[in-house]
Amino acid sequence: MLAPWVVDEMKAANLKDKRLNQRLNKVVSQFAAHPTASIPAACGGYAEMTAAYRFFDNKKVGFDVVLGPHIDRTRERIAAQPVALLVPDTTEIDLTRPQQPVQGDGPLDGGARRGIFLHEMHAFTPDGTPLGTVQAIPWARDDDAPTNATKTRAERAAELIEEKESFRWLLSMERAHAEAERCPGTQLVYVADSEADIYDVIAAGMERPGKADWIIRSCQDRALVDDLEDRFVLDYLREELLSAPVVDRRTITVRGRQPKVSCEDRGRRQPRLSREAIVEVRAAQITLRAPERAAGQFPDVTVNAVLVSEVNPPPGDTPVEWILLTSLPIGTADEVRAIVRYYTIRWMVEIFFRTLKTGCRVEERRFEDIERMLPCLAVYLIVAWRVLYVCRLGRTCPDISCEAVFEPSEWQSVYRVVRKQAPPKVAPRLQEMVRMVAQLGGYVNRKREDEPGPQTVWLGLQRLHDIALCWEIFGPGAITFNANREPKLEFV
Repeated sequence: MLAPWVVDEMKAANLKDKRLNQRLNKVVSQFAAHPTASIPAACGGYAEMTAAYRFFDNKKVGFDVVLGPHIDRTRERIAAQPVALLVPDTTEIDLTRPQQPVQGDGPLDGGARRGIFLHEMHAFTPDGTPLGTVQAIPWARDDDAPTNATKTRAERAAELIEEKESFRWLLSMERAHAEAERCPGTQLVYVADSEADIYDVIAAGMERPGKADWIIRSCQDRALVDDLEDRFVLDYLREELLSAPVVDRRTITVRGRQPKVSCEDRGRRQPRLSREAIVEVRAAQITLRAPERAAGQFPDVTVNAVLVSEVNPPPGDTPVEWILLTSLPIGTADEVRAIVRYYTIRWMVEIFFRTLKTGCRVEERRFEDIERMLPCLAVYLIVAWRVLYVCRLGRTCPDISCEAVFEPSEWQSVYRVVRKQAPPKVAPRLQEMVRMVAQLGGYVNRKREDEPGPQTVWLGLQRLHDIALCWEIFGPGAITFNANREPKLEFV
């Protein structure tokens, strides 16, 4: 049984073979119905499992052609929004198999771990609802390629950005501008973490004014040009922002953290306590001085900058501090607040990766060759988006009918199982339905402010599929057959 949303999402599929298009729809439906299950368990039988593996082994089935229809639908969803945030980030896909190496993988960190990297740019609404993948670039490192740790600073500076892995951030900025041309009625904002604080990327963002706007968190205290007639009269970014007037003061919730690596010495990776923090927000227009390696290649660029800094942090704890470089205006307090609010949505891409790796367990899929793994990864990118979409839509649009997302057989069967009552004639609200689905995954539905998270939703969606299938076969309105094997509608 094909999920209706899959048919709609994959309608633009073109694998040059009608049977392959049909198989793609079926594989996406099967994997979406059982996101945490192994491929044999998700397919439900030897014949279907064999068909799925043959599909991934077909030369016509590649990463880009599988993901392409989803990207097309993502563009349609972006075009329906007044503002959309394009959030790029990179994650590791750990495929370490000591007993069964994967052909085509590469080293991840200089140790024994092996796999591939995925640079994903995902679209979100300003309230955090995922719209889908806009760009996805998978790659594996060459075993013999020198790493940054083996290069001198001068050698790294002499390399063209096209020769570096960091070129992916420039590709994402260029894609953001291209998407802005495709969707002229939507304001697109490229929102990136400090890995994208690369002068080439910032300069590229300013080269095409009127296209995509951008926000990049700064990771270095860049030199500024204080006097445009003398490039050697310098101030520095953080000092300049601290001297700017406060335009906003608010209380935020800070989540505690523990360092992932014991020897981590970067301030933004240090442990911190959970707390309510008071922060001050400042903003200023500044001119960044082009680095020496880029002198003559790039001009000095004038951008806006926003500083969010904690007031009176606990003794011995690392204060909260963001420096955000942006092309967005800072003329009013509301405009500055919008920049900070947009940047907070960047964290949603981390939740997307967690859904992909923990919910869909993509790292546990067993393939002998990376070329077979990549189309499977593309399928799970679609599945992970759907899980997170259902989760977030229940929060952002709680009062719409659940039939905007769920089929009648899905909400009616879940209602009967969870509430132990006959389903109502009118479909419940989406928030209510998402909570019932999450209850199937272990969510405790009591009086509480926090809504279900992706984990209980993805577990609940897996059970929902089986419950809805039984409802369609055995429940009210099930299709039965008479003695002549003709379908007969029978109500029980």
